[in-house]
Amino acid sequence: MAVPLLDLEAQNGPLRAEILAAIARVVDSQRFIGGAEVDAFEREIAAHLGVRHAIGLSSGTDALLVALMALGIGPGDEVITPTFSFFATAGCVARVGATARLVDINPETYNVDPAAVAAAITPRTRAIVPVHLYGQCADMDPLLEAASRCGIHVIEDAAQAIGATYKGRQAGSMGTVGCFSFFPSKNLGAFGDAGLLTTEDDAIAHEVRLLRNHGAEPKYFHKRIGGNFRLDALQAAILRVKLPHLDAWTEARRRNAERYDRLLAGREAAVTLPTRAPDCRHIFNQYVIRVADREAVRRELDARGIGHEVYYPVPFHQQECFAPLGYRQGDFPVAEQAAAEVLALPIYSELSERQQIEVADALASSQLAVRSSQTAASSPQ
Repeated sequence: MAVPLLDLEAQNGPLRAEILAAIARVVDSQRFIGGAEVDAFEREIAAHLGVRHAIGLSSGTDALLVALMALGIGPGDEVITPTFSFFATAGCVARVGATARLVDINPETYNVDPAAVAAAITPRTRAIVPVHLYGQCADMDPLLEAASRCGIHVIEDAAQAIGATYKGRQAGSMGTVGCFSFFPSKNLGAFGDAGLLTTEDDAIAHEVRLLRNHGAEPKYFHKRIGGNFRLDALQAAILRVKLPHLDAWTEARRRNAERYDRLLAGREAAVTLPTRAPDCRHIFNQYVIRVADREAVRRELDARGIGHEVYYPVPFHQQECFAPLGYRQGDFPVAEQAAAEVLALPIYSELSERQQIEVADALASSQLAVRSSQTAASSPQ
């Protein structure tokens, strides 16, 4: 049985009539930019997350970018971020002309190491960007304490973590701002790119709304140089249909993760399972294991039609575009080892028990094949 990494039809198919009705509502209104659908979605998701302001934006990347812009971060400033994440985390820092100050990660959660962050703060530091990677919150209390002590901002990269909590607090509600992505593969996915910024600060919210529309207030009168970071009404309408289902989908992912734990622990699969940090609610945007001989395992999984992906194979400090930062191989050994070993398995909410058994069997078989190959290679000729 082939098992895809992600099956969007399984989720979107049952909602087809509601989604088509929402699209028709937008078409009938002929209001495709802003308007009632965007306003309603912002109110509904703000209530869902328990935040004062939720501002719809064009993507998770643009949420990070406009957050940095709204906070006035630019040339001469440093922003601390983990070296292990999706490219946008550090890419947006470079785009505003600031310098990414990279740090290593926790070997169990893959989130930023708070001690490394504290050691990296300098007089030029303006912000910390913790990433809630794979759907689990970073250890926020020491990060928030360090930021408060030094008078710097915390920008939560919650692109993979909508609904995740840390000590009862929602991802995206703890820092100066929170940034979310509604890329189709996320727990709450749009039908294309879409994003969100959350904040409790009225002035920051006003600045973000200004910047997402070229800094114009009123129309054609520009107080700031912003950009086109607006959320399309069509995406807002689709997300409104899907938002009421988010909690159920997330709980299904969490159940699937628990089933994987049981299945993989009971097989001859030499893998490291995901860690749930204390006081955190992991929402499993990804279920990420670690395997020592990853490429050999991937070949076996490919042969059996089992979807998988590597998030992420190259840390920022080893990316060619960040060579001017001056980091070298070996500077962040925990991230480098993770990049060589992590492997994401299918975890979408509609995944069946039979499919998960197939994945576990294939993984165990791949491990046996790898060990047999290693034994044969080491045997005397």
